[in-house]
Amino acid sequence: MTQDLNGAGEHYAATGVVERLRAALGPEDRPLTTRELGAMDQFHTRGHAATAELAELAAIGPADRVLDLGCGIGGPARLIAETRGCRVVGVDLSEGFVEAARYLSSRTGQQERVEFHGGSALALDFVDASFDVVLLQHVAMNIADRSRLYREIRRVLAPGGRFASYDVVRGDGEPRYPAPWARAAGDSFLLDAQATREAVEAAGLRVRVWRDDTVAARSWAAQLKAAASTSRPTTPGLGVVMGPDFAVLAGNHARNLLEGRVGVLMAVFEAV
Repeated sequence: MTQDLNGAGEHYAATGVVERLRAALGPEDRPLTTRELGAMDQFHTRGHAATAELAELAAIGPADRVLDLGCGIGGPARLIAETRGCRVVGVDLSEGFVEAARYLSSRTGQQERVEFHGGSALALDFVDASFDVVLLQHVAMNIADRSRLYREIRRVLAPGGRFASYDVVRGDGEPRYPAPWARAAGDSFLLDAQATREAVEAAGLRVRVWRDDTVAARSWAAQLKAAASTSRPTTPGLGVVMGPDFAVLAGNHARNLLEGRVGVLMAVFEAV
């Protein structure tokens, strides 16, 4: 989820993440599964379900070369490698997240199927046409230069390759901050759905799948809000990674969704 060059990078500054994960997850010799990590390693609305649906819409298969851009601590990369049978490369601006992604991949026994590197989404260290699929989940709202972002994605995609996007888009009114992607409005670069589509298409990608996921996202937010008021979490969550105030950020995200201030877009584009 971390790929900003405009100031929001500090929002994701990650130190001591592996140590916190070790404390939360127990003995090093106990194997972990992607399912039990889902509450803490999926940095986006609807978690595992959204990643699985996006992978299906993008028709990811075992032979595909997949790039997870803004990979966070590697949850989507591990899930896709496990369920779609492919290899996945993850890139994130936060070295702390990259270190944590490698650690968790080792704990789940997936270190041979996924790899993680530090780097910027705006200047990727890959040659042209390196990937069949580029995955971008809840990343673009941190990047002001969308044109450069989408041109770089197009550059590393092979002809006919797929760009699978799942991102927060602007709705009606100003979002409430702090939010999971920005602590203040100055670090947030939301576009509405139509402006997003225009920016992606201008980079040489055409729509294959276009789905407004806002209704499903609102249902998910309402369920989380209800659960938070009636019970305590039974498994470690994103607070382990993002810090003790993550509940406030998540609460504002839920309110933004339920109040129509933001929406969620799921789309797949093809490189032309």
